[in-house]
Amino acid sequence: MKIGIIGAGNIGGNLTRRLTALGHDVSVANSRGPHTLTALAEETGATPVTVEEAARGAEVVVITIPVKAVPDLPSGLLDGAAEGVAVIDTGNYYPRQRDGRIAAIEDEGLTESRWTERQIGHPVIKAFNGTYAQDLLDGPRPAGDPDRMALPVAGDDEAAKRTVRALIDALGFDTVDAGGIDDSWRQQPATPVYGLRAGADAVTKALAEASPERTPEFRG
Repeated sequence: MKIGIIGAGNIGGNLTRRLTALGHDVSVANSRGPHTLTALAEETGATPVTVEEAARGAEVVVITIPVKAVPDLPSGLLDGAAEGVAVIDTGNYYPRQRDGRIAAIEDEGLTESRWTERQIGHPVIKAFNGTYAQDLLDGPRPAGDPDRMALPVAGDDEAAKRTVRALIDALGFDTVDAGGIDDSWRQQPATPVYGLRAGADAVTKALAEASPERTPEFRG
């Protein structure tokens, strides 16, 4: 499968490592340009590209950048992507630590991923946002293993969600359907499932126990 990854930080870098190891054709981009991705490309076999080129022909696009940087993504970013492209949003809103206050999230009550959808003009699937980057390398287990971790996955596009859940299964993790994007507050920072290393039953329980109220440290 052709996969574009925008963002080469901890999550983006380790997804590049894992997905190339699984045989996918991965293009990776960051805000500083392809020349800064030489080492990652040599390590993994991924193709370093500009952000404008990252989604070209891609069946899956992973956006794994700071929330505050999403509006700076190129207009028409997904125009050259494959039909039915699944877009994964790994982002978290950190108003005090990084992103500043975003009124639409704070005042309108938009989930982080609904806000991201509005910026890029395309539905997204929220996944990997509460995953420790190192777990992508160290955590995979075969299906049926009692120690296999589960990841929550939210989104409105059922076909795209199936694609993403299958990809996560291939990476060595179970998934739990966390509902639509308007339900994705259940996996935002400071919720019980955020950062939870557990199986599907515990993840399902944690999602059910979430509160829609943002804790003070995650309000601008």
